[in-house]
Amino acid sequence: MPSRLEAERLVHEWTASESLRKHMLAVECAMRAYARHLGEDEELWGVTGLIHDFDYERYPNASQAADVEHPAEGVRHLRTLGWPESVCEAVLGHADYCGVPRETTMAKALFAVDELSGLITACALVKPSRAVADVDVAGVRKKMKDKAFARGVNRDDIVQGAEALGVPLDEHIQRVLSAMQAHAGPLGLAGLTPPSSTTFSGDA
Repeated sequence: MPSRLEAERLVHEWTASESLRKHMLAVECAMRAYARHLGEDEELWGVTGLIHDFDYERYPNASQAADVEHPAEGVRHLRTLGWPESVCEAVLGHADYCGVPRETTMAKALFAVDELSGLITACALVKPSRAVADVDVAGVRKKMKDKAFARGVNRDDIVQGAEALGVPLDEHIQRVLSAMQAHAGPLGLAGLTPPSSTTFSGDA
């Protein structure tokens, strides 16, 4: 089983974009939260979340081809490194267009939290505070209905992902949201730093 450090090195080697790195961190947080909730292997689930998009910057796959570009190219690389097949299958399964069935709970969870973490990030960044602490489930549900907001987020994937896990949608949103709130700093979602107050003395 590759270590988290190995996964992180892989992410940094292949991905320069800070926002994409933070997205992978957000998915890692959500995967760890689900692993703890379900009594699964937190390290395995965590590194799977962390590397799920590591090849996206090099191979963005605008045509959504099943066997080339993201995530197929990344999985080919993972297999040459000897990564577990359960991780490879989950990474392939998180992209519907690959046509790989999500047979494990880990694969279902990865699919379920991927788009949702992106939506929660978008919800935080439009807050005046830019803080995920100020996001709540009701706000996320409201933004889900606004098709003009965060257009790149697939709402159907979020709903279908929760259903596949057998989790009510509000509970699913809350679990991912809580995980991201607990790691707001590394995710860049701790909010704006308030201006420091200045005390003047003497004559104005």
